[in-house]
Amino acid sequence: MHTVRQLLALKGHQLFSVGPQDSVLRAIEVMATQHVGALLVMEAGALLGVISERDYARKVILMNRSSHDTTVATIMSAPVITVGLGDTVKHCMEVCTGERIRHLPVVDGNAVVGIVSIGDLVKAMLQEQSQQIEQLERYIAG
Repeated sequence: MHTVRQLLALKGHQLFSVGPQDSVLRAIEVMATQHVGALLVMEAGALLGVISERDYARKVILMNRSSHDTTVATIMSAPVITVGLGDTVKHCMEVCTGERIRHLPVVDGNAVVGIVSIGDLVKAMLQEQSQQIEQLERYIAG
């Protein structure tokens, strides 16, 4: 089973973040510009939360708040559920499913070193299953 370390080696370690006092509008602009569905909420190198498109839809739009006047800290998801580099893709899928979340920050000690999405995890699992099927087919044809 692939680990988060292997997944990030393929995907990359690029992180996008906003501060807790930034406006939700700013966060949505960053998500749109970077083509991501969630951002880390960081302050002085510390991970405080995660803000996602889902947070925006449920906590701004449905509550009739202003994106310009609402701070990220008001709607971010916290405390943050994280995974480590040694965790398996399967474990991450179980966490996402169990916690009903779509993004997992990856930490190494106290440092955030990446983020994996449910899409990244599904892609990794499908690739692994495809490799297993090929190996079984070769064995049977053997």
